[in-house]
Amino acid sequence: MENEEELLSGLHLKRLPGIGNLLCKRLIERFGSAAAVLRAEPEAWTEVEGITERALGALRRNRSPRRELIREIRAASRRGIRMLSLADADYPPLLREIPDPPPILYMRGDPAAMASFPVAVVGSRSPTRYGREMAQRLAADLARRGFAVVSGLALGIDTAAHEGALAAGGKTAAVLGSGLERIYPSQNAPLARRILAASGAIASEFEPEAGPEAWRFPVRNRVISGVSLGCVVVEAGARSGALITARLAAEQGREVFAVPGSVQSPRSAGTHRLIQQGAKLVQDVQDILEELGFAARPEAMAGSASPAAAPPAPQAGALPAEEQEVLAALGPYPLHIDDLGRALGRDAGSLAALLLQLELKGLAVGHPGKYYTAAARPPGARP
Repeated sequence: MENEEELLSGLHLKRLPGIGNLLCKRLIERFGSAAAVLRAEPEAWTEVEGITERALGALRRNRSPRRELIREIRAASRRGIRMLSLADADYPPLLREIPDPPPILYMRGDPAAMASFPVAVVGSRSPTRYGREMAQRLAADLARRGFAVVSGLALGIDTAAHEGALAAGGKTAAVLGSGLERIYPSQNAPLARRILAASGAIASEFEPEAGPEAWRFPVRNRVISGVSLGCVVVEAGARSGALITARLAAEQGREVFAVPGSVQSPRSAGTHRLIQQGAKLVQDVQDILEELGFAARPEAMAGSASPAAAPPAPQAGALPAEEQEVLAALGPYPLHIDDLGRALGRDAGSLAALLLQLELKGLAVGHPGKYYTAAARPPGARP
């Protein structure tokens, strides 16, 4: 199967010496797929920016342990672990856009938990009661409005964020700094099971048996920020790892938010510095919604302005057939343009043009991260 072939090629490419995540993405973008990279002529590889002699040597040798990789994929599947290549339809769409996405992402659970308007909530591993309550409240409020809450399953703020989303009946996803078979910290293994039971997801770029080594956590943090529209930091000391996530979020073009605390609390020194550097100060969920381009009301998830102020929209029957098809695929819940394109069998260029026409006619609403919803219609309006 084509998908299996691309997964095998991506897994093989990822493990070649001298080919890191950044170079791997450049190679795939240059040749169109991981399989095409491995089939390319050696002269073509030299044209890729950042290629080294070590990487070229590995590509030239290019002896794929195909049977071993197939066994690995099937063994992971038996344990309920999916391996997603960059070409997989379920690969988180925002993560695919960063400069150095994981070529292979290991995942348990529902991929939608990392694709449905994800927002990261991170912070101290030893928060105050105030910090824990703020994280729970913000996560719950985001979840009630249809956002997926992303965090790292660590003790403290991460745990509070996951629990807040679960308590609200929403989606949450955890990105690990270890393999999926080595939940860390171990005391959060029950929380991991609750996340999966609630149709959430747990993901890692590390092999399932990888241990929680210290160097993996900063690497993991770019995935937390990369899958998300924005990153909310709740209580972080001056040297907190959450500040790494915030810096990476800013570098990836994501929104950065910070919850203020007491000026006398060292646990808020990092968040106060973020605010001084331009992070959006967050007092409640409305601050997050407004910065991300949503109105403060829950119905904004349907892209509505005030119904009374909404201009009359053209009836769908008066639209060209192509626009009718796109509009019919949209609803009140956010849909990424990549997912919409796959559902309709359309390329990104033509779909973007159709969506723009629907936006200009007041029938569709574009949101940050290339997500779209149908515009809410005034009462009594015909679809």
